Amino acid sequence: MIQILLIVFHFLFQGPNFNQDLASISLTVSNCRSNQGMVRILIFDQESGFPDNRKKAIKAISLPIKNQESKIAILDLKPGKYSISTFHDEDENGELNKNPFGYPSEKYGFSNNPRVIFTPPSFEKCSFELKANQVREININLR
Repeated sequence: MIQILLIVFHFLFQGPNFNQDLASISLTVSNCRSNQGMVRILIFDQESGFPDNRKKAIKAISLPIKNQESKIAILDLKPGKYSISTFHDEDENGELNKNPFGYPSEKYGFSNNPRVIFTPPSFEKCSFELKANQVREININLR
């Protein structure tokens, strides 16, 4: 359904002032522990700052949770390489909580759903290409 809406919006706004070279993402973040809190999402177009430096992200998004998942259509991205990091901010403090050993105590995830062992994955492992006028479906399963 979201993909259909993205395509409709894409064609509706192809007027003379609309940048036709933009791409879109239909993002679903699933496997939240509960419906409490928010899903926090950072989108990066470069390795610097990935995965948790909000100031270096090109977009920072907070979404409510319904049925243990969050969905959003992001319509205004330039073609290029991107990586996404996300976490379930259950207590809504804006930070990924960690246990005394430094390991996350809230669920988290990345684009491409890479295997995570002790350290966050690299920008490259999580990256994907967006082409002009493309609508890309991204599913992130929190762990």
